[in-house]
Amino acid sequence: MIKTVIFDIDNTLYDYDKSHIPGMKALTDYCRSEFHLDEEEVLACYDQAMEITNRRIGTDTAAIHSRMLRFQCMTELLKQPLFPHVENMYHAYWDTLIDHAQPSPGILILMEALKNRHIRIGIGTDMTASIQYKKLLKLGLAPYIDFIVTSQEAGVEKPHPHFFDLCLEKAGCLPEECAFVGDNQKKDVKGALDHGMTGIWYSQEKEPEGTFDFPVIVSYTDPEEFLCLLKQAVRR
Repeated sequence: MIKTVIFDIDNTLYDYDKSHIPGMKALTDYCRSEFHLDEEEVLACYDQAMEITNRRIGTDTAAIHSRMLRFQCMTELLKQPLFPHVENMYHAYWDTLIDHAQPSPGILILMEALKNRHIRIGIGTDMTASIQYKKLLKLGLAPYIDFIVTSQEAGVEKPHPHFFDLCLEKAGCLPEECAFVGDNQKKDVKGALDHGMTGIWYSQEKEPEGTFDFPVIVSYTDPEEFLCLLKQAVRR
């Protein structure tokens, strides 16, 4: 019996890729206004800054996602003052992205159905904690969440075993009593399966091609379909 369901956030509870577009536009508009750069120059600088910060950090931890560090590096590359630009760029990007974020179709109804069946709901996500909390609040999902594990807290990113150890510790149940739902087959699904949990791939409203040796959910719009998937997973 599944007692806990843990969800990834980005591209699982909302469409990150879609929301990222207006976020980058807001960043580009700021840089155009303040630094007199065109879009191509902003994007090239952003990519260079991401490459540099990832190399400096050197490990697969939450810091590689930090937009504050990326924008700090951008201002350094552009030879612009850190203050107030880094924080302004940070808010231009994240405030816009979060403002455009909408919950994945059906997820609110599904979480309500899980709660009605006394199934605990957790979050297991790469990224820094503060931003992920803001996303959950904007998406209207915060009241349903029993616990959260971020890679910032774990010190490692999925699919590292320690990340899933922490998920199970907070879930308070056995691996076979826990399901993990995410869009990334390697990080979310295989990571969970390798830890004895049920890994469920969310295909983001797209019909998957081929066959899979793990459960697949296309949409959250039918809670009963998801609950049946949980029951079938237990019998596997």
